[in-house]
Amino acid sequence: MYSKKFGQLILGFCTRCSTSVVNGTPTSIRNTISWTSVCKHHTQFLERRSQMGFAHVRIRSASKTTVDPNEVKRFQLLANKWWNEQGDFAALHSMNDLRVPFIRDNLLNAHGGRRPGKPLAGLRILDVGCGGGLLTEPLGRLGADVLGIDPVADSIGTAEVHAWHDPDLRGNVRYRAITLEELSEKGGQGAGQFDAVVASEVVEHLADLETFTLCCNQVLKPGGSLFITTINKTQLSYALAIVAAEEVLHIVPSGTHDWDKFVSPMELERLLESNGFHVESIRGMLYNPLSGAWSWTESTSINYALHAVKLEEEPNLDEDDPEDPTVIVAQAKARRWYN
Repeated sequence: MYSKKFGQLILGFCTRCSTSVVNGTPTSIRNTISWTSVCKHHTQFLERRSQMGFAHVRIRSASKTTVDPNEVKRFQLLANKWWNEQGDFAALHSMNDLRVPFIRDNLLNAHGGRRPGKPLAGLRILDVGCGGGLLTEPLGRLGADVLGIDPVADSIGTAEVHAWHDPDLRGNVRYRAITLEELSEKGGQGAGQFDAVVASEVVEHLADLETFTLCCNQVLKPGGSLFITTINKTQLSYALAIVAAEEVLHIVPSGTHDWDKFVSPMELERLLESNGFHVESIRGMLYNPLSGAWSWTESTSINYALHAVKLEEEPNLDEDDPEDPTVIVAQAKARRWYN
């Protein structure tokens, strides 16, 4: 999740450090926060974890629930602040300028326009971790039938109250205080019902990515789309979200961010493709704290958006067929990462 405080963090970090970044790697930083010291700090952090008995696990799994109780408590305290466009969620409001067209355009490519002015009419979308409905509402205004879910009941209450003031949303937007795994249970109302699942600035707060991926597959129709925006797991993201924010600039309390919960595009892609998805595209995102605006960028070193599609059939692993879905996936992956 991005907040106004994180925007202040980036601005303060850049002001103090005067960093030049090439391919996601800083090339020069002032002595106040040297890149060498950041790397050393990061190494010490990993060593401390190892000494405490924590294994270095690339993908979070085995908890069998997506909900982290500590995250629920944190967002419970913010439940009434979602619709303050100049407050803690200011950057999430402005992120709609990127993520709404990203979702809309990819769905139109897959399904075509449905109705003038309501291009997503007829499509069912699940907004996972919807909070106060910042993304749910604009998708509903595009004509989609959107269900927003969140484990924080007070956030759902905020979302319902805000949506009630817009008559155009009453037939398109609904909310439920429920977890993704509860919705996706066999025989549940969510199984195989959605054309798209959206999880924007959510996966870095989850307890179990494996469960999340399996549940997304369960609720999607064959050929359905999964849209994710999140934070990469890099030394740069560690420097900004952990070292600078918590230990140098003291913008947020120590322990606010968990670097272990960040996930790289390659890790996320491998997890999705091992659970019945094909990743169609990955795009870097950049937030400018001075203008408060987001833009697309070639670098995925901090933030990125991902679009994946649920495979309609199980891949045929017994044939070396160039039309085999596994061959197509491998070719697409090679082009994306190595060209």
